[in-house]
Amino acid sequence: MGYVLLAVAILSEIVGTAYLKQTEGFTKLIPSMICILAYGVCHYSFAKCLLRVNLSVGYAIWCGIGLVITTLISVLVYKEKISIPGILGVGLILIGCVLVNGFGSK
Repeated sequence: MGYVLLAVAILSEIVGTAYLKQTEGFTKLIPSMICILAYGVCHYSFAKCLLRVNLSVGYAIWCGIGLVITTLISVLVYKEKISIPGILGVGLILIGCVLVNGFGSK
């Protein structure tokens, strides 16, 4: 159940972050409400997930997957550019997440 809650936290964080750009500094009501609601679900789910999942593992997975998917959304949806060093940085973060998840805790 802990990893199901972690998945909910990740998905809602991605939704909140994707809508954050559309809020235009929280001046647009509907995107702002979606963003706030998504972040609320994210943090609630993440807090509940941590009752069963180690913080180091949960946070590494949450941040790593969230970063990669948010980067993909920024490139594919918002047509933002990413540099080669940026791609390498995202790759290194992913490698770090795998290492923490696989070897970070007993």
